[in-house]
Amino acid sequence: MAQIDGMTRRLLQLFFGLVLYGLSIALIVRAELGLDPWDVLNQGVFERLAAPTGIGFGLVVNLIGMAVLLLWIPLRQKPGIGTVANVLVIGTVAGFSMEWLPANLGLPIRAVFLGSGIVLNGVASGAYIGVGLGPGPRDGLMTGIVARTGWPVKWVRTAIELTVVAVGWALGGSVGLGTVLYAVGIGPLVHVFLPLFTIRKVR
Repeated sequence: MAQIDGMTRRLLQLFFGLVLYGLSIALIVRAELGLDPWDVLNQGVFERLAAPTGIGFGLVVNLIGMAVLLLWIPLRQKPGIGTVANVLVIGTVAGFSMEWLPANLGLPIRAVFLGSGIVLNGVASGAYIGVGLGPGPRDGLMTGIVARTGWPVKWVRTAIELTVVAVGWALGGSVGLGTVLYAVGIGPLVHVFLPLFTIRKVR
């Protein structure tokens, strides 16, 4: 029974974290002050390729997650429950949240949206990573490249994020103050929240 209860808690925390992550994306997008690196790419693809076809932003997030997951194959990475849930939930929640969050707001409210979104993103990351049910597609891409090449994590992470920002910006994604604040703030936030949410396995 304890084992079942433990898995139930992990699954609840996993989906709690993924839902918060999707909400955090919507808040940062609606702030219109610059996006985190992967959402610069998501928005760029949405603006250039998806919007004319009627595909929503949330679905673009999910589809890009699936595309990144395909890159795991040559890296011999194996997805977990959390990986699959990540691909399906985050973009869906982001899309729904953007439908009811207002747009074209004044700067003070947009600043609150940005700050809240970044903090929520840190909480969400700590929550879903802390359950240990599989990394998200983007994190797995990074760890897979590190495992296959032996290159330092910091350089691989930086190279990936610079690449997606450059491609996203070229496609019309939003780069601005929010991009910088996210880059500076997300590491310390995850450092604080990950230990709080990490579920230790009972031996």
